[in-house]
Amino acid sequence: MKIISIRQPWASLIVVGGQNVQTGAIELKDVENRSWGTTYRGPVLIHASLRPDAIRPDEIERRFGVRLACEQQLGGVIGMVDIVECVRPHPSPWYAPEHFAFILANPRPLPFIRWKGALSLRAAPAELLAPVDEQIKQAT
Repeated sequence: MKIISIRQPWASLIVVGGQNVQTGAIELKDVENRSWGTTYRGPVLIHASLRPDAIRPDEIERRFGVRLACEQQLGGVIGMVDIVECVRPHPSPWYAPEHFAFILANPRPLPFIRWKGALSLRAAPAELLAPVDEQIKQAT
């Protein structure tokens, strides 16, 4: 399994989404934008970076029509998602032009596990996989 660090609020928008301000429906961020592509397909742990992005909640609401729906935990694993494709461009409103879009599916929140982040999409260390596996077993 892989792990990727993403700044808040983007990490939470991938895992639990936000509330559409017009319809009330939960909307998920369905792509992760990167300047580099990947051939990896499969499950990825979502690590919320220790430092949040500078974007304000009202800016997310204005640009995407989504209100943040949960607490923005920092410095640990908050869930997992599957990377099913990597393309550019992509029609998602979350897509940033000139980037690669990791197309995401099947988001699953996990209880917070404090963990140190790192750059890139990388193999999740064995000492992290043990508590993650336990969380997944408890959730099923």
